Amino acid sequence: MHMQFIDTATVMVRAGDGGNGCLSFRHEKFIDRGGPDGGDGGKGGDVIFEASRNQNTLANFRFQKELKATPGQPGGKVRKHGRNGGDLRVSVPVGTMVLSEAGELLADLQEDGQTAVIAKGGRGGFGNAHFVSSVRQAPRIAEKGEDGEALTAQLELKMIADVGLVGLPNAGKSTLLGSVSNARPEIADYPFTTLTPNLGVVDVDKTASLLFADIPGLIEGAAAGKGLGDEFLRHVERTAVLLHLVDGYQDDVAAAYTTIQNELKSYKVDLTHRPQIVVLTKIEALDDATVKAQLAALKKIIPKGTSLFAISAHSKKGVPELLRTALKMVNEQRAKAVEEAAELVEDVPVLRLKQNDDDLWEVVRDGDVFYVTGAKIERFAGRTDFDNEATVERLRDVMRRMGITHALVRQRIKPGNTVSIAGHKFEY
Repeated sequence: MHMQFIDTATVMVRAGDGGNGCLSFRHEKFIDRGGPDGGDGGKGGDVIFEASRNQNTLANFRFQKELKATPGQPGGKVRKHGRNGGDLRVSVPVGTMVLSEAGELLADLQEDGQTAVIAKGGRGGFGNAHFVSSVRQAPRIAEKGEDGEALTAQLELKMIADVGLVGLPNAGKSTLLGSVSNARPEIADYPFTTLTPNLGVVDVDKTASLLFADIPGLIEGAAAGKGLGDEFLRHVERTAVLLHLVDGYQDDVAAAYTTIQNELKSYKVDLTHRPQIVVLTKIEALDDATVKAQLAALKKIIPKGTSLFAISAHSKKGVPELLRTALKMVNEQRAKAVEEAAELVEDVPVLRLKQNDDDLWEVVRDGDVFYVTGAKIERFAGRTDFDNEATVERLRDVMRRMGITHALVRQRIKPGNTVSIAGHKFEY
């Protein structure tokens, strides 16, 4: 059965909530006035994405739209700590990018086994045993567990192939891939035979191998959304070398070459800077004079130093030499990438003092309601049980220490006015 190729998906990701802390006092025979013994809640599970070479599409996420880790368990009596929630590990194909709704890159999984925490589980709430001190020997405070992080994630698959095949429809990309690799792409004499990218492993002189990606044919205007090609140009972004195939039967091979170059340049990432080999295809039925003329026309417009080949995928004429050149260029590009990565690691980091954003807050008044925002105070509010006056009073203590209460007074807050923090409202 042919599995549909899916290279984008949208999923809801939700980490586990933290378990609530326990409010409890010891009640044992012969022990008078037992002290507080409420245990802490367990941490919620994380959602972790892991790149796997055993996955090759995002098709699973067509049906599995929600990825949810398990929550932490509440704390118990006798200082029993709640069980931590189990992490959810999600396998995705190598080459998957995870982005937020706003387009922020959250993870770029390029190597088999590479992992990234996409959503962190909520911290478990403290039980009342945690709050015992010399001046507070019987605290009636127990925190609620923090909510786990939740987000809508955009998944985008960009195949990491060594060589990408580009060209107009019917340039011979699928024929070449089928001839030199274990791939069996659909081949026919009509435009857009290839509707999804095909991958094939190509052996070079039985000493090395390359991973080829056959990208659906581009047409003029593809980068602006015409035809099929723009949807799959993302897969070309990560190939080390491009084989630009030009149909030898074209009346104007120079125009065909220029059309593809313009589309590669118009894409959101200028792909014309990617190392290329230009290949004239289907020469098996062309006479030598025609082949020379076509090669001469291409040589006039391709950048100086660009390798130029004429091949027949059917007879294999010129193919071994082409593969050897491709292997050499791929090795050079991969070595260059390793060197650049090493240089980045060797750079001496510049250490700068920066303010802790968690401690920042803001108070905005709207009539008789005062809205307080800020990462740290919102977390405290999320762990507060607003049905328990003792925990609400603790939140007020935190607000006093952080200077929030002073700001409320300066904005002329009055008793009976409402304070709102992260959707939680209480009376001042």
